[in-house]
Amino acid sequence: MDKSLYIAMTGASATLRGQAAVAHNLANADTTGFQATLSGTVAAPVQGPGLASRVATVQRNLGVSDAPGALTSTGNPLDVALGAGHWLAVQDANGGVAYTRAGDLKLNQNGLLTTASGLQVLDEGGAPMALPPSDAIEIGGDGTISVVPQGQPMATMAAIGRLQVVAVDTRELVRGDDGLMRLPPGTPPPPPAAGTVLTSGVREGSNVDAAGMLVSMIELARQFEMQVRVLQSGDETARAANTLLSTR
Repeated sequence: MDKSLYIAMTGASATLRGQAAVAHNLANADTTGFQATLSGTVAAPVQGPGLASRVATVQRNLGVSDAPGALTSTGNPLDVALGAGHWLAVQDANGGVAYTRAGDLKLNQNGLLTTASGLQVLDEGGAPMALPPSDAIEIGGDGTISVVPQGQPMATMAAIGRLQVVAVDTRELVRGDDGLMRLPPGTPPPPPAAGTVLTSGVREGSNVDAAGMLVSMIELARQFEMQVRVLQSGDETARAANTLLSTR
């Protein structure tokens, strides 16, 4: 009896964690460049003396989806959509290097290029990308940024730097609590990606399948209800057994 209760309990716990992952995906269905968390349950034998026959259900985050998000043409020269397998390098809150696909870039009051959330975008040398006062900005397909100096004709447009865009398989990256992707500790930094790496004037949306996530939420809710019923049934059976034993 205790085995069935243990299995139902671990299953209910894993289901709740799965619902949290689905809720997180749904909350970011409209977040630019967001990639859905892949979540699943696995069987995990319980470790310890006398527990060799016990198997628990454990929820695991299986990485993030590398499916492309929907592209929206905005005409904004600071909006960029990265190619498949490409990541934009940014500086995280601790001063380290992290990667994102959020291409809705902005210029702050100090002339620094940032993401919409305020993270500083890095150039190919690893320094924050700074732009001088200008009348026009253009981001090329290879990540090169060109500007027309303030008060100058369009013919004076010149390149001032290049965004640090890297080509890394999504499976090689780990998402942190801040939503940014990073290489595992000890992994050497990837080289800058060559060739056409982005499209300017276009923004990539979230790749979350909202309808699919809603279906998953309903399925998980039904599973949780079933597991709770097993727990209740086991408790009632145990009470009935105790009553029978106490009458003898």
